[in-house]
Amino acid sequence: MENQRSLSAPLTLRLPSGLLSELEEVARISGRSRSWVMVRAMKAYLAGEGREILELEAARQAAMKEGATEIEDLLANMDRDLPDNAA
Repeated sequence: MENQRSLSAPLTLRLPSGLLSELEEVARISGRSRSWVMVRAMKAYLAGEGREILELEAARQAAMKEGATEIEDLLANMDRDLPDNAA
């Protein structure tokens, strides 16, 4: 039991009641705990959309390290450098 505790950490979150009901139903039907179902759902998220977010951030960080400019900064500089009547 102690080994399992060292490999995980408690998490408290609020879920919409409809989502919680579905989660509990899946857990009941599959004979698993709510925690097991949530961990599976979170792993699936992190393997898809979550992974994409992490990869995009890593690419952004690498670009910044190489001297790239954030688009907001680029647009602000363009606004500053253009004459007042330029479109």
